[in-house]
Amino acid sequence: MRFKKLDLNLLVALDALLTEKNVTRAGERVFLSQSTMSNALARLRQYFDDELLVQVGGRMELTPRAVMLHDAVRDVLVRIDTTIAAKPAFDPTESDREFTLFVSDYSMEVLIPGALALASAQGSRVRFNLQPQVNQPYRHLERGEADLLIIPQTFCSPDHPVDVLFEDRFVCVVWRESALAQGELTQERYQRARHVTMRPPGGGQPVFDTWLASDHGLSREIGLATYSFGVIPHLVVGTDLIGTVHARLAQRLLPLLPIEIRPVPLPMRAFSQAMQWHKYLTRDPGLIWLRGLLKEAAARLDDPAGSAGLS
Repeated sequence: MRFKKLDLNLLVALDALLTEKNVTRAGERVFLSQSTMSNALARLRQYFDDELLVQVGGRMELTPRAVMLHDAVRDVLVRIDTTIAAKPAFDPTESDREFTLFVSDYSMEVLIPGALALASAQGSRVRFNLQPQVNQPYRHLERGEADLLIIPQTFCSPDHPVDVLFEDRFVCVVWRESALAQGELTQERYQRARHVTMRPPGGGQPVFDTWLASDHGLSREIGLATYSFGVIPHLVVGTDLIGTVHARLAQRLLPLLPIEIRPVPLPMRAFSQAMQWHKYLTRDPGLIWLRGLLKEAAARLDDPAGSAGLS
């Protein structure tokens, strides 16, 4: 099929080439030989009158025209895929569909176990693929690489639907035997202390440090940086370090570790943990089921009886 003299089959090849920036890997992505993919690239270059991929040092880079095409082509393919793949009904006890979710280790600890227990109680046969949180996660929604994101609402894209799951706040954790555990944790003591922080994989400013700077014009002395929220309470044990983590996470680890929980000695806003999905998937029956599952798991977070017994 052709549209304005472009063979529409080439759109799949173009998307693979612009994503992989490598002819061989692009061919593997769409199950085409290297020679077939090279031929497709030549035809695309001729149609667009642009090189699309150019050699820069030891790697291939996108031309400005290719950068402009990339998101548009992916959007078209995602729309086609969601339309064709959509089914009128979804039964989790019959479906073996795999859902890909981008989640932080915090959400993995606090929310996901309850959701999995609910799915199991329903006799679900679906599969879950949990991927680590990344910078600009909404890009993975738009490329069709994620079904759902679970992230703070402030980081959600304005271009896709959002539903708040639950709220949380930050607290401080210190080793029970440290000086910081004795007496009141004042703002002065907090600022003088050496801190453990979580730096997102792939770069970016830590969430709490961003809020600390924007809300109070303050910074912290970082004694230790890690890529995981969940290990921060473990890492303060035996040290004079202080960690600032989510209250729900700290409460879960309190019975397991020799730590104390203290309020952050600064006015702190609560934050909302939300889920976001692609606008084209709003009516997807499978995703509607998944969103309902997560909403129920979130509702049970503050109900010990409900979270303990999932009958």
